Amino acid sequence: MGADVVFTYSYVSWQAAAERGWFMPEDRLAKALVTHERVGRLLVSDLMRSLPARIARDCLATVGGKPRFRFPSSSTRQLVRPVRLRREYPTSIAGVRRACAAYERVLERHAARMGMREPAVITANPLLAGFAEFAWAGPVTYFAQDDWLAYPPHERWWPAYAESFKLVRKRGRRVCAVSSAALERIDPTGPTAVVPNGLDPEEWTGAAPPAPGWAQEAERRPLLVYVGSLDSRLDVGALLALADEFPDSEIALVGPLLDGEHFAPLRDRANVQVHPPITRELISGLIRSADVGLIPHVSSPLTQAMSPLKLYEYLAGGLPVVAIDLEPVRDVDPSVALVEPAGDYASAVRWALQRGRAPESVREAFIAKHSWSSRQESLLDLALA
Repeated sequence: MGADVVFTYSYVSWQAAAERGWFMPEDRLAKALVTHERVGRLLVSDLMRSLPARIARDCLATVGGKPRFRFPSSSTRQLVRPVRLRREYPTSIAGVRRACAAYERVLERHAARMGMREPAVITANPLLAGFAEFAWAGPVTYFAQDDWLAYPPHERWWPAYAESFKLVRKRGRRVCAVSSAALERIDPTGPTAVVPNGLDPEEWTGAAPPAPGWAQEAERRPLLVYVGSLDSRLDVGALLALADEFPDSEIALVGPLLDGEHFAPLRDRANVQVHPPITRELISGLIRSADVGLIPHVSSPLTQAMSPLKLYEYLAGGLPVVAIDLEPVRDVDPSVALVEPAGDYASAVRWALQRGRAPESVREAFIAKHSWSSRQESLLDLALA
């Protein structure tokens, strides 16, 4: 019999994780726990949402009145979907404490119904990690995927995050972070582990899926790609320099455009194209048909704490990579050219083009080494010990 486990998402749900293709670390972990041999009974919890918001999301996520992505419920596998009156977490410390206490009561009640006794708790929620008491549970592990204290859209909650991490230290809770920098920001007193992002081998082995139509039809070469959120973390100056230095290239920026004004200087560059998000299959096809993968981030507390998933996916697709020189990117693979902040990206791209795509045997070895399954074992070693 495996261990009883309670898992809570950060700010999403099982449905949202499925819709985005299970590509984030917490998505992969939740999905793996459902069938993992080390897990006996499992309770997975969506983010606590307001009831109207939940009803609206459910209406959008159904086909013929049935959920598009149904949780595989059983006597030992349950999904709880907590609701509240407020639309968002309050921003005051007292309000956050009350909200987390209400959330915890739901978890405790459902865990008891499943017959759990002192279950191990793994939470990706940075507020629940510290504010929840969890006196009814066993060891509590916070899974830190980002530096929430440096995430601009959540600035209203920065004081609450700081207080939560103070409580994580006070309670001696375990912390698994995707980078050393993210771990240092929390500065835990309990057991820790650093577990970077990983890969699903099924997405990157076998015949390459087709690339998006616009990539197949692109007249310019080489094709330089960036896949991810398009926001202020990207160094627009570096992209401008690359566009001017390689006028015959195609620079494709693929992902949700979260800050249009930030990219305004690129609008008059014909060889820079912004594309909306694409499916996981198309991402694999794009990467396996491109020439260079780009990670031209600015250096900031947020980027210094990231474990860029795109780095592992570029390399899984055989791409040489040009990336800003930050600690989570170093020493991952010889096919990565590192550039100092405000450094010479053009020379790095020339090196990458000369190096070319990795041999198939090298690519497959990289995929096997950095699989999600091996990453998750390290996390469970910490959480279940």
